[in-house]
Amino acid sequence: MISILLELLRICWTFRHRKWYRRFPFLPLPPKRYLQWRIETAYGGKGLQNLRWQDIAAYATWHRAMRLNSSPPVVKNDIWD
Repeated sequence: MISILLELLRICWTFRHRKWYRRFPFLPLPPKRYLQWRIETAYGGKGLQNLRWQDIAAYATWHRAMRLNSSPPVVKNDIWD
């Protein structure tokens, strides 16, 4: 759980807005339009109602495996099961 949260922080830092330090709330978050696009392409809508923690955890696990250049682990109860 902690490793997933740390990886999510790394992901936010990677996709942060270029001039995040100039805009309130001064957090290194991805641009809002990018997040809307990602949710729309993944779930077919702009709302967060279909977003599941398992999907976020699976993405963070995959991202960590790709970053470390290793094979991604098998995730139980994934969307492909």
